[in-house]
This record gives sequence, structure tokens and C-alpha cells, in this order.
Amino acid sequence: MSTDVLDSLVHAHLPAAARGDRDAYGRIVAACQGTVTSIALAIVRDVPASEDVAQEAFLSAWQNLRRLKNPDSFLPWLRQITRNLARDHLRAQGRRREPAGDVERLLAQVADPRPEPGEHAAELEQQAVAAAVIDSLPEESREVLLLYYREGQSSRQVAGLLGLQDAAVRKRLSRARERVREELLQRLGDFAKSTAPGAAFTTAVAIALATAAPPAAAATALGLGALGGAKGLAKVGVGALGGAAIGIGGGLLGIWMGVRRYLRAPFDERERRGLLAYALVMSGLVVGFSLGIVALAKIPGWIPHFALSVGFMVGISVSCGAWLPNILEPRRARERELDPVGATARQARERRNGRWGAIAGIVLGSAGLLLGLWLSGRMG
Repeated sequence: MSTDVLDSLVHAHLPAAARGDRDAYGRIVAACQGTVTSIALAIVRDVPASEDVAQEAFLSAWQNLRRLKNPDSFLPWLRQITRNLARDHLRAQGRRREPAGDVERLLAQVADPRPEPGEHAAELEQQAVAAAVIDSLPEESREVLLLYYREGQSSRQVAGLLGLQDAAVRKRLSRARERVREELLQRLGDFAKSTAPGAAFTTAVAIALATAAPPAAAATALGLGALGGAKGLAKVGVGALGGAAIGIGGGLLGIWMGVRRYLRAPFDERERRGLLAYALVMSGLVVGFSLGIVALAKIPGWIPHFALSVGFMVGISVSCGAWLPNILEPRRARERELDPVGATARQARERRNGRWGAIAGIVLGSAGLLLGLWLSGRMG
């Protein structure tokens, strides 16, 4: 899509999007997703992470559209949101980005004729090589080069999308060619094109938009929710069913969005089957807990509610803390083999964050349960 067409599309749909039209904003997402994901990928060097950052950027822009006064400022504003979120992602992962490794060593590993455990191994290797090539580029050339390959190798198109002069884009491309040999640039180009976002990414953002709202609408919904919650302390009925529906919907969305990044390219058949089983069991826990709360609403006392909640927390803790890591271990082992320093440090942080998250979840969940039982008079 040419920059003129993109500008026209943004101008045409932005007013409706600012009024809360999700379909209008979805068309803007589809038009801008290549640029946004390329900017994120240039910083985080990981395709799934770049798509997560891009999705967050689109959601952040959606929720703050009413603050934007000039449609001409939308694309520069969206680009800056993406860069800020990508840098925040790196800081959250450990305050600095570990080097991806030596390109030549990684190429030798890719060429190793040993049999691989599954189809995803080749993708992991290509990702490691691409990350190393991106690291070796001048920082100012990374966004330009990735977008150049994803946009049909048109420097004018890249210039328009990034708000640069064509001469500046060509100069940055030239610096990249001076720094990295042509074979590696071609591999990066193939990688960039093969990982460009498509309809699945647009759909994922649309699903996320279904649970998000612009500030005014969100404030209204929050007020209504608080009112409904207050009434729910006195009466249990339609409110309980509505709360269960919201809980089920939000829980299922979170579960399946969480495993989506792995199911798109499973490491092997064992991982694919394990992830599907994990998602189905977790979905069953969410549905069972939500419906159980409704079923127990009119039963006096606190013991049944406490037992149901404890069982739910134990099930979630075991699934997330033991079952899922076991499913993903072959993938993690391969990542450590390809990037011993970076992957090991990253996985250690993930385990540490997971432990603290589990502790916080159990403490806060228990506190919320006890408070809810006390406020409802069941523990009086």
C-alpha cells in the first residue's frame, strides 16, 4: 500500500475510530501493521515478542485516540508508541538486550547436518541468525532495512512510512550494506518477508479490541460495573450470571491468546498436543470455577466457596507452574543451545517472574476471597 493511499485511509477512518467504531480502527490496523511490527522487531529482535508489542501499541493508540487532534499526527504518534513499548519490553526482560551471538557461529549451527527434533527447530535457527544480523546493523538502519524488505524493496515507500526523506533511507541502506555482507542481508530479507504479519495478526488485534474501549466508553462501563457490583453484594442472580459470563470470556481469551504464539509454530507434535491439552484443561478450570460460583451463590456458609476457590487456585498453579514448563522444555533447551548466554538469562528471568507472579496471585486471590466472603456476610 502506497503512503498516499495509507494517509487517505487513515484520514477516512480515524474520525469514526475515535468515536468507538472498532471496524474502522481494524482497517487502520490492517494498513499499518507491517510498519508497526517492523519497528518493534528492529528493537526486540524476536517475532512473537514484536507482534505482542505491536498489538499493545495498537490497543494503546485505540484507548487514547480522543487525545489526538490532528489526523496527520497519527502515524508519527503510533510509531513513537511502538518504540516506547518495545524499549519497555526490553527493560522488563532485564534492562538490557543480550547480544544475539556471532553470526558465523550461528550459520555453522544452521548448516549442521544433525537431525532436528522437529520442524520448529529450523525456525528457531533462522530467528537466531536474523537477530544476530539485526544486532550487527547500525541502529539507525534496523527499522529501515526490515521495512524495506517487507515493503517490496522501495526506499520511497519506506521513507513515507517512517517519515523520512528518500535520500536518508537510501543512505541508511547503504550503511547496512557496508556493514553486513550481501548473503546475510538476503537471509534477513527472506526472514523479514516470511514473518510479515497477515490476517491472523489483524484478527488477534480485533479480538483484543472487543474487550477494550476508548476512555469515555471505558469510564462509562467502569461506572456501570461498579454499580452492578454494589448491587450484587445485596442480590445474587442475573448479576452473578453476568459476572460468570464475563469471567469465562476473559479467562478463555487470556488462555488461548497465551498459547497462540506457540501453536502458530509448534516445536514438534508432542508440544502441539501438549499445548492443546493444557489450553483445554485450563479452559475447563475457568468454566467450572465460574459456573461453580453461580451454583453456590444461594448456599449459605463459607466452606463450599472456600473449597472451590482453593481447588481452582491449586489447579491453576500446578498447570502453570509444572505442566506448561514441562511441555515447553524441548523448545527451551533448543533456544539455550542456539543462544547459551541470552536464552539462559531470559529463561531464568521468566522463571523468577513466574514464581513471584504465582505468589502474588495466590496472596491477592486469597485476600480477595476472604474479603468477598466477609462482605457477603458468610463469615459473619
